[in-house]
Amino acid sequence: MKRALIVVDYTVDFIADHGALTCGKPGQLIENAIVSLTNEFISTNDLVVFPVDLHENDDPFHPETKLFPPHNIRNSQGRELYGELKEVYEQNKDAIIWMDKTRYSSFAGTNLLQMLRSRHIEELHIVGVCTDICVLHTAFDAYNLGFNIVIHEDAVASFNEQGHNWALGHFTNSLGATVVNKHNML
Repeated sequence: MKRALIVVDYTVDFIADHGALTCGKPGQLIENAIVSLTNEFISTNDLVVFPVDLHENDDPFHPETKLFPPHNIRNSQGRELYGELKEVYEQNKDAIIWMDKTRYSSFAGTNLLQMLRSRHIEELHIVGVCTDICVLHTAFDAYNLGFNIVIHEDAVASFNEQGHNWALGHFTNSLGATVVNKHNML
């Protein structure tokens, strides 16, 4: 079965202590798992996609403007990949697809579906942040589009622990996803 790794929103604004909408420590603790999975998928020539949240400064018409402080603003340091993942991307730009997204789901308003279908991808491994927002909405759309979904529990995090835990159960119970961690993955 052909597979792809989808690394959602692992940026400075979502992970760093000083990030505009940070998960903080929970997001920082998943860095090694995300880097390891990214390197693994690159080494096996599987598709790796980095859907990255993109906002314009002070866009009054974007629905998130009323919900969250400004974050992942175009050309800002906060939109850069966080930590070692930035280095992995810089060293493997030819093997990783960067994708701007403006909504929670990595499918909304992007060409992700066409990219996956043209490569005959059937299984999506989804990691990143936030478990209960962008990861969840990406998984929800993947479910509705008929993909097999794998969520790496040790590679997702949120600033809302209750939401994170709820989403982990929802992935399995409502989306039929397989939730794995380092102890039982792949």
